[in-house]
Amino acid sequence: MIQMLIDYPLLLLFTVASLGYLLGSVKVRGSSLGVAAVLFMGLAFGAMDARLQIPQIIFLLGLSIYVYSIGLSSGPSFFASYKKNGVRDFIFTTSMLTFSGLVAVGLWLLFGFSAATITGVYAGSTTNTPALAGVLDYINNAFPNNSENIMNQAVIGYSFSYPMGVLGGMIGIVLMEKFLKIDYAAENKILKKDYPLGGSLSSTTVEVTNEAICNIQLRDLQKTYDWNVNFGRIYQDGEMSLASWDIRFQIGDTIMLVGEKEGLDEAIEVIGEAVDSPIAHDRQYFDVARIFVSNPILVGRSLASLNITEKYNALVTRIRRGDMDFLAKGDTVLELGDRIRFIARREDLAELSRYFGDSYRESSEVNLFSFGLGIGLGLILGSVEFSFGDSLNFKLGYAGGPLIVGLILGTLQRTGPIVWSLPYSANVTLQQLGLMLLLAVIGVSSGHALVENLSIESLWIVLASGVISLLTAFAILFVGYKIVKMPFSLLLGIVSNQPAILDFASSRTKNRIPIFGFVMMFPIALIFKIVIAQVLFLLLNGA
Repeated sequence: MIQMLIDYPLLLLFTVASLGYLLGSVKVRGSSLGVAAVLFMGLAFGAMDARLQIPQIIFLLGLSIYVYSIGLSSGPSFFASYKKNGVRDFIFTTSMLTFSGLVAVGLWLLFGFSAATITGVYAGSTTNTPALAGVLDYINNAFPNNSENIMNQAVIGYSFSYPMGVLGGMIGIVLMEKFLKIDYAAENKILKKDYPLGGSLSSTTVEVTNEAICNIQLRDLQKTYDWNVNFGRIYQDGEMSLASWDIRFQIGDTIMLVGEKEGLDEAIEVIGEAVDSPIAHDRQYFDVARIFVSNPILVGRSLASLNITEKYNALVTRIRRGDMDFLAKGDTVLELGDRIRFIARREDLAELSRYFGDSYRESSEVNLFSFGLGIGLGLILGSVEFSFGDSLNFKLGYAGGPLIVGLILGTLQRTGPIVWSLPYSANVTLQQLGLMLLLAVIGVSSGHALVENLSIESLWIVLASGVISLLTAFAILFVGYKIVKMPFSLLLGIVSNQPAILDFASSRTKNRIPIFGFVMMFPIALIFKIVIAQVLFLLLNGA
């Protein structure tokens, strides 16, 4: 069996992935490793035989696909967040990275590691391969006569530290959420205002009983009360119509409202009282339908720019994106695969369906031209070398380049006829595929090195890496939550310096907030970790 896995690397890849995923689905006290288990399954297989290897190109492919897909889906929220809290987030992230570097210096003094070893430990415990690559490149150029020995020290430090970097982050998350008594559900309600999390939407019928809101246009009432609801059908003066911003309410009018419970309760308190009215089930004049957005011409455009109410007697009340339902607003930007819920005249529904496309297949397909072009641009950016003096050079690499390009293109949504964004379902699938590929390769390639170099020093390396990863996680989560006052769910993304930790964090919060923290932190962290690793080696090697 081992020989077959040696001869057929793809069989090894999917064996590790499938067994790892199975292991990750096992829950202990309500928690599971999730896709991170693929990494640990890879370590187990790699430890069996040094000849078990998966081509490195698989790792690079998985990494590029994963970070580019995340960039596309998170671009708009990333730039909106930095526009709002950019200085705070930058100072906090760089401060925490500097703290982890100082912890490494302290451990160097305590354990007496070589400069190369502690630098590898730092790169591994922060799970930053580009940082290790930058140091190895410098060692190769600066020490031509002894480069192999020094490079091996760094690689050994990195190999033993990397698994602890992943495990330490997960342990830190679990311990700190218990210590700080985090309520993810309560945070989720607050964060919905700033992040596209969706929610549980429902509809209700309200009768107008408040004279104070009568004879005032709905647009003026909305400015005054800022209701987080959408208005649908209205029964007024014996006629059924669709609400518009020009409409003026009268006593006895019956209105359909759509929103989350909190928003509905706030609107009902001002407008009147909830009633059981037949208009909720009336389909005589207006019908309800869900239509897929599959027309690429409409992708990246806001609902307001489509002028739906001018072309049709119709309203868009809500949109479903993946598993999320959220209220349709004028500034909502459409994406491929969105399911729009309409209230419209029966005779307009067929035309609306043609206008938006309404093809499930087309709304789920990946545009390979724009996807390939986007990743290609990211790889080009990642190959550019940035130099600061003779001894400090770095590249964004296969992770940083595609991520930054993904963030930019995800925010743009489209450039002329080219649609950059991916359908939600396709994006999720690509993220999962990319993550599975890179974790399997990392695990298998590191497994045998861990066993082969097992010694007393390696145990101290594991301990040191655990200290760095845990203390860094504790500092980020405690300082960020208690002092900087950042949402804990967002901080989980900042702690998640490796995709497996990010997936674990998202499984804890049960929402996408950690992903926003991850993309906010990753470009800065990638560059700073490369710089810190090289500074560590330069300073400690001469000490």
